[in-house]
Amino acid sequence: MTPPHVLLADDHPVYRNGLRMMLDSTGQAEVVDTAADGEEAVAKAIELSPQVVVMDLRMPRLDGVRATERIVAACPQTHVLVLTMHEDDESVFAAMLAGARGYLLKGADQAEILRAITAVASGEVIFGPALAGRVTRYFARLAAARPVREEPFPQLTAREREILELIAAGLSNRAIAERLSLSPKTVRNNVSNVFTKLQVADRSQAIIQAREAGLGQ
Repeated sequence: MTPPHVLLADDHPVYRNGLRMMLDSTGQAEVVDTAADGEEAVAKAIELSPQVVVMDLRMPRLDGVRATERIVAACPQTHVLVLTMHEDDESVFAAMLAGARGYLLKGADQAEILRAITAVASGEVIFGPALAGRVTRYFARLAAARPVREEPFPQLTAREREILELIAAGLSNRAIAERLSLSPKTVRNNVSNVFTKLQVADRSQAIIQAREAGLGQ
């Protein structure tokens, strides 16, 4: 298996060069180049199309979060693995929202860094042990806080709601019958029931109500 091609972006030359030597020595990753700031990282990612960019966050000219955004936008096949000393929530989630596929702290050992590079190169998302629990708890809190969205028109049956969705999308009774593999008579009966339950006089009024509720978009 060909080792993933990696671009290293870090403004500290001692750490950057040491990381390059470590990765090269393993034979499990091929460092194609290094960058000393965010602007250089973006330019070299576009030029070289590495599979993985190992990205520090605090760098001159362009920080790692904005560099990640640009790389993700310009190079869809390139994935970003953040490797930084910053473990605060703001940094972690800013990097995630920018499109980073992984996040490690600089205390990570050789095996952990290699495992993360391999995972990110394969399209996986990975976080170091120190961060994984925090990320899980964060999304659990978001899910718990998200209001439950009520289904519109609870007075309708599932079939009637399905037909109303298609009415709102502009389909005729005949087209609905073909789409749902129903007889025209069954569709007519369901449409009549929908009009009665919504207390509307015709198709146009039903469409207005449906689209106001988000159906047929």
